[in-house]
Amino acid sequence: MKKQIVISLGVLIFMTGCSLAPEYQKPPAPVPAEWPQDAAGNIKQELSDASSIRKLSPQEFFTDKHLQKIIRLALKNNRDLRLAALNVEKARAMFGIQRAELFPVVNALGAGSKQRLSSDLVSPGDPRTVEQYSVGLGIAAWEIDFFGRISSLKEQALEQYLATEEARRSLEIAMVSEVAKVYLTLAADLETLKLAQSTLENQQELYRLIQRQYEIGVVNELDLRLAQTQVDTARRDTARFTQMVAQDRNALNLLAGSPVPEDLLPTDLTGVTPPKEIFADLPSETLLNRPDVIAAEHRLKGAYAFIGAARAAFFPRISLTTSIGTASDELSGLFGSGTDTWSFGPQVAIPIFDARTWSAYRVSKAEREIALAQYEKTIQTAFRETADALAVQSTISLQVSAQQSLTDAVSDTWRLSDMRYSKGIDSYLSVLDAQRSLYAAQQGLISLRLAELANRVRLYAVLGGGSESMEEPQDSAAK
Repeated sequence: MKKQIVISLGVLIFMTGCSLAPEYQKPPAPVPAEWPQDAAGNIKQELSDASSIRKLSPQEFFTDKHLQKIIRLALKNNRDLRLAALNVEKARAMFGIQRAELFPVVNALGAGSKQRLSSDLVSPGDPRTVEQYSVGLGIAAWEIDFFGRISSLKEQALEQYLATEEARRSLEIAMVSEVAKVYLTLAADLETLKLAQSTLENQQELYRLIQRQYEIGVVNELDLRLAQTQVDTARRDTARFTQMVAQDRNALNLLAGSPVPEDLLPTDLTGVTPPKEIFADLPSETLLNRPDVIAAEHRLKGAYAFIGAARAAFFPRISLTTSIGTASDELSGLFGSGTDTWSFGPQVAIPIFDARTWSAYRVSKAEREIALAQYEKTIQTAFRETADALAVQSTISLQVSAQQSLTDAVSDTWRLSDMRYSKGIDSYLSVLDAQRSLYAAQQGLISLRLAELANRVRLYAVLGGGSESMEEPQDSAAK
């Protein structure tokens, strides 16, 4: 009989695995096949396929050595990344729990009892003290997955785990790009702070000169007050950009998870090695490789599996309780001849009426529609972000060039105005206008150079980032 039980269990296990989940079909991307021509029409073709971008690791893209070290520091210490990694471990463990439901739980059972009965309850000559001992292996209420309910729940847990892993990758890409943007912003603010400090020194020196001229009656009070406005403006900007630099450092320390060493901080934007420029002429299907899009698709697949579990709830559930062992009235006789025991108890539960089952099925279908809408929205958001980055890329270099030309022209204007004022040809008002225009033009040039570099980082991130991690460079002598 033991052999028959083992054979029956094997047949039941072999027969499980039927799934009632609808067949998954990848939805079409709800975006145009190509990027908007007015945004991408001027983009040169350098990367011919999406894999070229995915193989470009952060270490290859971010070529500034100091920035590379800060990124490695953030990847090691950032608390958001640590939390994301723990969530991945949790999702993987949940998948393991759900997968284990497919297999029976075998327990070793041991029991012993000793009981003294009333003499009125035993036959004459029988002992009043009764002993019983048993040892066995048992399976308690194992559900045999004929209709794939447990398999569908396992698939749902698997897709949730995979979605969590992709969410961690997406967070890592966002964190790396944010570190780079804060680093570049700090460099730009430091350069602007130097400009404000330099302007303040020049304006203070000019103010002292005009003040002496005013005291001897060479210039009027209007020129003195106009010079003072330039000094006060530069003082205000110096304080403002000092504050911004401090806030940038705080943000960088937070992203890195620890204070960033001073020797890794930039001095100005000019001294930063710029990230590589990505020239992409790719179809919009490239966005399907973004981690957030992949995660949304995994959640959609999980919703399909949930429908299979909801459908299986309408069919009978078959569970099995069985045990094999030995029992005796003496502990020493447990494994003697004729003491073997077994039990085999299958149970079938056929649903007749349960309103919750129908509600759960409707919920599963609604979950699928929600997951589909979220998947499509994720793709559309990715398309918008990439198209915006491409639009900036196609025009930002022209803006920088034009701003550089404007700055040069305004610089010449200020120089000529200062010469004419020194010779008494023009009033100080023309010098003041030229100074203000030059200061604004220099600040605008720094802002545009920052926007150009930041957009390279953004384009790298919105296209899915690199697939390789930042690793510490190895010493060639140690190889």
